[in-house]
Amino acid sequence: MTADGAEQRKTGPESACAGTEERKISGAALSRGLALGHAVLYAPHPAETGILADDAKAQIRRLRAAADAMQAAIDRLLQQRGAPAETRDILEAYQMFARDRGWLSGIERAIEKGLSAEAAVQHVLEETRDRMAAVKDVYIRERLHDIEDLSRRLLSHLEQRDDTAARTRLPEEIILVAQTLGPAALLDYGDRLKGVVLEKGGYSNHVAIVARSLGIPVVGQCEDALRFAREGDHIIVDGDRGDVYLRPSQYEIELYTRSLDARAHRAHMYRHLQQSRPSVTKNGVKVSVQMNAGLLSEVASVAATGAEGIGLFRTELSFMGWKKYPLVVTQAELYGKVMDRLGGKPVAFRTLDIGGDKPLPYFKAPFEENPALGWRAVRIGIDRPAVLRTQFRAFIRGAQGRDLKIMLPMVAEAAEFDRARALLEMEKNRARNGGQPVPEKIELGVMLEVPSLLWQLDTLLQTVDFVSVGTNDLMQYLFAADRGNDSMRRRYDPLSPAMLSVLKSIADQCKAAGVSVSVCGEMAGQPLEAMVLVVLGYETLSVTAPQVESVKMMIPTLDTRLLLPYLERLMKSRAHSLRERLVSFAHDHQVHIAQDI
Repeated sequence: MTADGAEQRKTGPESACAGTEERKISGAALSRGLALGHAVLYAPHPAETGILADDAKAQIRRLRAAADAMQAAIDRLLQQRGAPAETRDILEAYQMFARDRGWLSGIERAIEKGLSAEAAVQHVLEETRDRMAAVKDVYIRERLHDIEDLSRRLLSHLEQRDDTAARTRLPEEIILVAQTLGPAALLDYGDRLKGVVLEKGGYSNHVAIVARSLGIPVVGQCEDALRFAREGDHIIVDGDRGDVYLRPSQYEIELYTRSLDARAHRAHMYRHLQQSRPSVTKNGVKVSVQMNAGLLSEVASVAATGAEGIGLFRTELSFMGWKKYPLVVTQAELYGKVMDRLGGKPVAFRTLDIGGDKPLPYFKAPFEENPALGWRAVRIGIDRPAVLRTQFRAFIRGAQGRDLKIMLPMVAEAAEFDRARALLEMEKNRARNGGQPVPEKIELGVMLEVPSLLWQLDTLLQTVDFVSVGTNDLMQYLFAADRGNDSMRRRYDPLSPAMLSVLKSIADQCKAAGVSVSVCGEMAGQPLEAMVLVVLGYETLSVTAPQVESVKMMIPTLDTRLLLPYLERLMKSRAHSLRERLVSFAHDHQVHIAQDI
């Protein structure tokens, strides 16, 4: 039985579904990192009392007493763990919902109809599930996870279960396996909780946001995880790749253990190297390591990791969390808070990259056979100018006169950039005429991820303020290989002659034109690939928060003068990949690269 509100589902050798064989489940990476531990199955505990009750008043008294006990327990839980500041608003909202009279009143009304307190809690939960099943709003549907977690906790207090003995039997290194979780569930197990596996859940789910701030790896959308896992199983959670290994082999355990030890060693070295100091190569090349973000709660990680700013702020992630299309004032408040919390450090706001794999429930898009190549990102903004103009308006209002940096995604031709620039000028004039402060400096750049733009880059560089290379999409379009397809995902290597030649051409052209260029795709976050990017001329890299450390540790060990001539020779080869030769170079020259498993 878990702490406060659920039990570990009992599955023994007799379970035909679970079995004893090794199993890999691929899901979605919701919080990065690696974890090894033993499975604790978090499943609803069925009420043990009857469904009906004669004395409604007595049942209501039981309910109110249990609710008071639950609320007090949640308060103590959050105080003991010391929740991170950036997620305090989420946990405070969770606390407020636990005290919500509307929720409790609904349970009381069910009791007055003849149900026991336990049955009433489950009845209201089922009603809520049925209502939300038809709701397409992502934000509202994800709040169901909080309601489910609170209902489990309330049932636990109603039944007055003593979990003390059960908690003492839990393993020292816990991997929690659940269908869904509320954010407070992460605090139930203290420092013993090492990772989480969820059958559902998305990136903007409350439990994922809190897990990221606590440094707990989470893999979501792992279908049938509860069906195949057994209590006490060895589990590996790879939050970097989105993979879960049930009952892994000894070889895999040793492999991941070495990786964890190496990460701990790098973290220790990083702290001693003073993470906030500038990153400079051995031969004096200054490299700015910035961070990718998409939610206000992630901004605090900039200071925590030593990143020099936010090189990519994905505005669509916040849009996915709002209940309806946000007003200008709502957007402006968010952008202003991001700039406030950065305290003068730079941030590049990317305009909405919706469509494709990021639909908005309140924005109707047509059905498309291939949405990755369809009506998305800046294409929507140009076809629906009000979308782009209102976001530009919000950026200007939120900046309150401070310098602005805005990035356009999925630009395929110079004409699209020109049309977006014209819309921005309209909004600047509108703000001036309305007496609003307009930043003296507004940079408008492009995210280069569509290969067609390569043949117009010389023209574009005459007017664009900066370029940021999105290597994820650029690579999939360059090789015509869907990165969401498992059979294609690793078929082509970013460290191939073709990809590196394209990247070198971009860097060279930008340097010749005097336009700043950065990389904000996944490639920038891997130390080996980052090493190559710096040598090719990219002096700004934007990576996820957990990757800042390893990239910043690599840079001072690199001398670009040694690698550049060797790399230029390698790029002329017909090899499928240059990875092994580049790894050998790094080892031979003591360049600090973190090895993937």
